[in-house]
Amino acid sequence: MAALLDGIPFRIVHLADFPGIALPPEGETSYAENALGKARAVASAIGEMALADDSGIEVDALSGRPGVLSARYGGADLSDPERCRVMLAEMAGVPAERRGARFRCLIAIVCPRHGRETTAEGVAEGVLLEAPRGAGGFGYDPIFLYPPLGKSFAEIPAEEKNRVSHRAQACLRARQWLLTQA
Repeated sequence: MAALLDGIPFRIVHLADFPGIALPPEGETSYAENALGKARAVASAIGEMALADDSGIEVDALSGRPGVLSARYGGADLSDPERCRVMLAEMAGVPAERRGARFRCLIAIVCPRHGRETTAEGVAEGVLLEAPRGAGGFGYDPIFLYPPLGKSFAEIPAEEKNRVSHRAQACLRARQWLLTQA
């Protein structure tokens, strides 16, 4: 996100710069609840503006699952490739026309000095592949086809993905709000 927000008139620091801050556990209700919870915790701890996100993949044939549970889909201890295998197994036999999916990202910004909060959302529509493709990216990127480029997110170079992804779209909207706060 720091790369996507480069050039805003704020100094960006990372949570790792504040080792004593504990984030609340992510819930199962919404991306907004999770992102706002994290941003509020950090803003309260440091007394400065904080930005946090939550994201996930939503698969039409799975009634929108895993959604906010994407990082825990199939079990908390699974690796990204294992989660992809679980999803592909659950999707086995689902025809191409029912394999619609989307990545959703929600960014929350909390400004304690002015009592302001906002959220910014981005969505990238795509199709769930039947097998992984590509070596880049992370998470579900190898099984998510982005039709406008005809490639999986794992096949798209990072700088190109940073123009089209759900996180890029959310960051663009967050950037617009941040520029009004400078």
